Amino acid sequence: MAESRKLSVVIIALNESRRIAGCLESVQWADDIVVVDSGSTDGTVELARNYGARVHDVPWIGFGPQKQAAVNLAAYDMVFNIDCDERVTPELAEEIKQILASDEKKAAYSVPRRTFLGLNEIRHCGWYPDRTVRLFDRRMASFSSELVHEKVVVNGETGICHGELLHYSFDGFSDLIVKMNRYTDIGAAQLLARGKKSCFSQVVFRPLYAFSKTFFLQKGFLDGFAGFAVAVSNAVSVFYKYAKLRELQHAKSEKNREAS
Repeated sequence: MAESRKLSVVIIALNESRRIAGCLESVQWADDIVVVDSGSTDGTVELARNYGARVHDVPWIGFGPQKQAAVNLAAYDMVFNIDCDERVTPELAEEIKQILASDEKKAAYSVPRRTFLGLNEIRHCGWYPDRTVRLFDRRMASFSSELVHEKVVVNGETGICHGELLHYSFDGFSDLIVKMNRYTDIGAAQLLARGKKSCFSQVVFRPLYAFSKTFFLQKGFLDGFAGFAVAVSNAVSVFYKYAKLRELQHAKSEKNREAS
C-alpha cells in the first residue's frame, strides 16, 4: 500500500463567525486547513486561526475564482473543498482517510449532501443526494470561473464517496430570502453577460415550471410544508432572476441610447 497522501481542506469565508467553528471542528483531522477570507469584521478570522487554519485575505472575485484562489494556496495537491455551512460526518472523514491511504488514484470524488432548511431536512425537491465534487487532485481538477453556481471541472476519472456532508444552508425562511436576492442579482448579471434575453413569457412560465418540477417531478410534496416552501422559493427565485434581467436589459438599452 502506498504512503498515505496528505490533504488540504479549503474554505472561503465572509463574516461566518456563527457557522465556521462547526465546519472547522469537523475537519480537524486534515493535514492543512486554508481559509480564504474576503474582509470579515465579525471575528471569523480569529476563530479560524484558533482552529489552526492558515488564513489569507483575498478580495471578493466571485465564487468560482475565490475557491480556486483557496485551492492554489493549499499546501498539498489533494484538496477537499467545504463551505462554512457544511459539516463532514465521521463516516465521510473515515472514507476520505481510506482513499488517501489507498493506491487508488482517481482525479476526483463526488460527495452526497444532506441539506437542511432550518430544522427540516429536505430529502426531495432535487436537494438529495445533490452529489458534488469536493475531494480532488488539483493537478487534474479546478474550479470553473462562474461567479455563482460554480463547479469543479475534472480532467480524469471521478469516483464516489458514500459518506455524507451535512449542509445547513438556511437558518430559516428569512435567511433563504436574503440569499435568494443575492443569487438572483448575480444570476441575472451572468445571463446578461452571456447575451441572454428575458421576455414576458419567460417571466411568467419559467417560474411555473420551476414550481411544478420541484413539487411534483422531484416529489417535494413528500417533504411536507418545507417541501412546498422550497418549491415556492425556487419559483420566486426564477421569477426575480428573469425580472432583474429585464431591468438590466432596459438599463443597458437606455445607456446605449444616451451614448449614441
